[in-house]
Amino acid sequence: MLHLAAAQRMNTEARRAIFCIIMSGEDYLDAFEKILRLNLPGKQDREIVRVLVDCCLQEKVFNKYYSLLAAKLCHHDKNHKFTLQYCLWDHFKQLDSMEMRRLANLARFLADLIGSFSLSLAVLKAVDFTDSSVLTSKVMMHFRILFETLFTQHSDNDIWNIFTRIASPPELENLRNGLELFIHQPLTKNDLTGTQIGATETTSLIINKIKVVKKALANVSGVLL
Repeated sequence: MLHLAAAQRMNTEARRAIFCIIMSGEDYLDAFEKILRLNLPGKQDREIVRVLVDCCLQEKVFNKYYSLLAAKLCHHDKNHKFTLQYCLWDHFKQLDSMEMRRLANLARFLADLIGSFSLSLAVLKAVDFTDSSVLTSKVMMHFRILFETLFTQHSDNDIWNIFTRIASPPELENLRNGLELFIHQPLTKNDLTGTQIGATETTSLIINKIKVVKKALANVSGVLL
């Protein structure tokens, strides 16, 4: 395990310890309990989330183990949520240079956390969805996968509540406008991710979810379902 840690650039004792726990955990609860027992001093606990995300991205196929562990950490300590937010913003800046496997894993990881209400859609405020120079092909692909995952794996009520939570804050107006524009255009195209996602049944489901999104973003009273 230590050889694998070294290969994954776990270059400090804290990072190696966190990596070994995450990669050898029987399940996410086992890993969570062992991480708590590390009792890392000072700012070293910030490495927990960063190592977790690195482990998630290096997997050949997305594994929900990582999003379950991240959600557990976020609910346990809000500092993990703040660290995760900054970690995600750093990765958003690297999407253009990211391998497709890592890009897709990041999208599904984030979709799980938003879908479980561990993170708010407000985490996307760092992305300008109205700027065409920002929305390169890889950036578009990442966020398509994210929203397709949200829309196909969650109920109308969940989608309503997820988007209602960003409907009223004035500081999120740009995000709301950008998301409405982005979601309506790419996610209704037939070439969504180069798969059969454009099939009639899935396209119909996504179009219906987009209708829910539009109503939720106009739900300034903040009524949840």
